[in-house]
Amino acid sequence: MIPVELEAEKKEIIKRYKHLLKVTKFKNDDGRKLIRKAFDTALEAHKDMRRKSGEPYIYHPIEVARIVAEEIGLGATSVACALLHDTVEDTDITLADVKRMFGDKAERIIDGLTKISGVVDHNVSLQAENFRKILVTLSDDVRVILIKLADRLHNMRTLDSMRRDKQLKIASETLYLFAPLAHRLGLYSIKSELEDLALKYTEPEIFEEITAKLKKTKAVRTRFVNQFSIPIRKALEEQGFKFEIKARTKSVFSIYDKIKNKNVSFEEIYDIFAIRIIIDSAAEKEKADCWTIYSIVTDFYQPSPERLRDWISTPRANGYESLHTTVMSPTGKWVEVQIRSDRMDQVAEKGFAAHWKYKEGGEESNFDAWVSKIRELLENTDNETIDFIDDFKLNLFAKEIFVFTPNGDVKSLPMGATALDFAFEIHSQVGEKCIGAKVNTKLVPLSHELKSGDQIEIITSKKQKPTESWLDYVITGKAKAKIRSALKEDKRRIAEDGKEILQRKLKKLKIPFSSDNITELLSYYRLPSTLELYYKVAINKVKLGKLDNVPYENGKFNWNKQDQKISTSKQFEEVLRSKGQADEMLVIGEDMEHFDYKISPCCSPIPGDEVFGFITIHEGIKIHKTNCPNAVQLLGNYAYRVVKARWTSQEQIAFLAGIKVTGIDDVGIVNNITKLISMELNVNMRSISFDSNDGVFEGKIMVFVHDTRHLTDLIKKLKNIKGVINISRIDTA
Repeated sequence: MIPVELEAEKKEIIKRYKHLLKVTKFKNDDGRKLIRKAFDTALEAHKDMRRKSGEPYIYHPIEVARIVAEEIGLGATSVACALLHDTVEDTDITLADVKRMFGDKAERIIDGLTKISGVVDHNVSLQAENFRKILVTLSDDVRVILIKLADRLHNMRTLDSMRRDKQLKIASETLYLFAPLAHRLGLYSIKSELEDLALKYTEPEIFEEITAKLKKTKAVRTRFVNQFSIPIRKALEEQGFKFEIKARTKSVFSIYDKIKNKNVSFEEIYDIFAIRIIIDSAAEKEKADCWTIYSIVTDFYQPSPERLRDWISTPRANGYESLHTTVMSPTGKWVEVQIRSDRMDQVAEKGFAAHWKYKEGGEESNFDAWVSKIRELLENTDNETIDFIDDFKLNLFAKEIFVFTPNGDVKSLPMGATALDFAFEIHSQVGEKCIGAKVNTKLVPLSHELKSGDQIEIITSKKQKPTESWLDYVITGKAKAKIRSALKEDKRRIAEDGKEILQRKLKKLKIPFSSDNITELLSYYRLPSTLELYYKVAINKVKLGKLDNVPYENGKFNWNKQDQKISTSKQFEEVLRSKGQADEMLVIGEDMEHFDYKISPCCSPIPGDEVFGFITIHEGIKIHKTNCPNAVQLLGNYAYRVVKARWTSQEQIAFLAGIKVTGIDDVGIVNNITKLISMELNVNMRSISFDSNDGVFEGKIMVFVHDTRHLTDLIKKLKNIKGVINISRIDTA
């Protein structure tokens, strides 16, 4: 590199560092010295390193530190740790060095931020293990997770320089874990940006389409907001309020989510934006002022009673407070109006960081209560990591209900929670002994779904114990973890008997009871763990009689070839080595070779769809679409089992695809549709079904096409038929 470029980079580093100092809130000079020391340490440690984009690596920690200071609002210690966050993992600096130079607190935060090193069991995702480790530290110091989110946000902002498969993996992991976590911490702007950026890489065409439509309709929205606000603004000024009115546009991902889940078009979404009224109000008058403004708004515009949301009286678990109402505008459009104070707006934008700042001393906040729940989950070490993350995720995005104990204490539970969830919320022992409940004095079963305002009394019995079916009755992570733990304890007791039975059997056959032989038996009986083996021996689900016919020679079992079960890791290797199908439709792996594969029924990809291969344990490689409903979990949680895949051209083969057609029911419309498909386009149909209701029809047609281009052409031509309003692709499963 020529010296001129190096000089320019040095200037850029200094410029970014000065900006960082400008946006950081310092309590005293010690904070400035701490950040200077951290900056110098990071600059020296990363001096010879560059990012994939070619720019100096130090740009990344400076930018993460800026996000921590400016966008999250944390102080000097957090900013210093953000500057140092990659030093222990990527450079010669050790945790001991961090402790010596920056103290215990910094060491603990950096330790939480340092990724797991060494070999992790290949059945558990590295990402999942790392996430669990972060959460362990979260229960000690929440700043770990906030810095980690800033790190992830900057990585997502600079994802362009990565390979396509890496982009998909990181984007899916972001959607699976980090966006829900940002949501739960109340970091709404960061959560929305993470989701939007993830969508940009998982569904680039949809992202571009929605972004373009938002840009195109911006001027119309601005005019509408200005017109809508005039009478409200005038009334607020007359009553002497200090306020700000602004429009908040729905994020691209939220729009996409609504289009997908509600099956509507962009033009049909009525809440593309919301009007936000933020008032400068004293703490003791906030609630009253917000309701006064609600009254002013509803004097001018008719509200929808079903769409009033009062998060001022009962804030969300992450501290979010706001009053939401939806009103009818003069142009016949529904408009959401959000009313909140400056303090509430700070908490809404910067989440826990702001909540911490405003929290009154000694009073446990909702967030502290949530962290306590995490601590309880983490204490249950029996919980499998993947189960733990799935349970944890369940409660991240959940809407809340508020229910009461017999004494009138309020408990917050996710929407959909049952009487059994409530029992475990009271205490794990109450949950384990629960036989039923009284909801509003009426007897209900364990699976009864609770509603806000219910008062619940739990009925227990000393003889009761959890069963496998209980897992279907609960939705909270705490309840699931406790039930699994109790079931495992029960299983362990039974497994002890199974272990003795197996020991006696091997002794009789003169076969050593060694770990190598137990591993062989696990493979032979296709079982995941010794606990499962001993348990199934005890309940007679594993037939030990089969071992009588297996020769044991030279310290090893000599299995018959048809019974041989290779270990999981070897099975992966064999699958990858095996040669593929004659049709050569799909190429797989880094070297793009032909391997055996199966089309996954959950998304039924066809040639032209962007796809990836997933190595299953028993069924070889399965091919999924990158926008498959299961893709986020597979790419985010099992990235090490994902292989690259892409289609090669093969016009002779037809693939089954499904399309849904809706429109105005008219004489001959079904005939026009089927005629176009079979006669004009020569496309074969496997099945067709049409249903009509109040002048609107909906049809589902299964057709055989060559690839996505073929299907797109078909959809385009069908849209031209008079009376057809909407056509979308559906899964064939």
